[in-house]
Amino acid sequence: MKTPEHEKLGSDYKVDFTPHVLKVIEHLKIDVLITIGGDDTQSYAVRMHKEGIPAIAIPKTMDNDVFGTDYCIGFSTAVTRSVDFITALRTVAGSHERVAIVELFGRNSGETSLISAYLGGVDRALISEVPFDVEKLARFLEQDKARNPSNYAIVTISEGAHLLGGQVVEYGEEDAYGHRKLGGIGAVTEEALKKLLGAHTVYQKVAYLMRSGEPDALDRMVAISYANLATDLALKHEFGRMVALREGKYTTVPIETLTQGLKRVDVAELYDVENYRPKVAHLLGKPMFLY
Repeated sequence: MKTPEHEKLGSDYKVDFTPHVLKVIEHLKIDVLITIGGDDTQSYAVRMHKEGIPAIAIPKTMDNDVFGTDYCIGFSTAVTRSVDFITALRTVAGSHERVAIVELFGRNSGETSLISAYLGGVDRALISEVPFDVEKLARFLEQDKARNPSNYAIVTISEGAHLLGGQVVEYGEEDAYGHRKLGGIGAVTEEALKKLLGAHTVYQKVAYLMRSGEPDALDRMVAISYANLATDLALKHEFGRMVALREGKYTTVPIETLTQGLKRVDVAELYDVENYRPKVAHLLGKPMFLY
């Protein structure tokens, strides 16, 4: 939103519209604010809660990275879509005998790349949490390709991943939370692999297709259940809570919980740093989605 202050002080000038938001909520006589979204949305829900607004948070982001809950609405559908696209892409990669690079959403958490690779039987997976050496990756993929009877290989890559010594690929202006658009690390990696392998490659940026269309059954289940939980909280006037799943059970936590940490891939337990592959250590006792 442009304001007279922006015109005078430039686009980097930040304006806090909270006083106006509070007036609007009061004018509309809103009894409870139920926020549905990821870290940015929910951090403002915490602000509203501290301002005295009755607030209830529902975690929804396909990155599955809201702290305080094991599951966010959208994650299962995003992984399901990704695995489907990876499976379909095998036709092209195999028929042309190429290395395929599949870029998936995931700013700070590489869980979608990791779990999609794990379920899709992908050769290598690059995640946001671990910088990668593209020359080492090229050697791995060359070996993977040679071992495959159809002479192809596939690697997934999080949009927030970056090369050793490099930076995350971003573009455009910052949003209100200081985030620029991500995307393009897959293309950068493809160009490097082309030179190192001396061969044609396939680059597929899945992007918004991961989060489009009808939700899968698991996401429907969780969304309906979260909605019922939030409704119960509202009817009981139990505000300042976030609905959540923990250890496979529905629960609620204080809304401030989501600001008290960062939810990232457990690299030690779930990722082979040396070989750029999903790794599941000690599966017994882990939750269904391995988060």
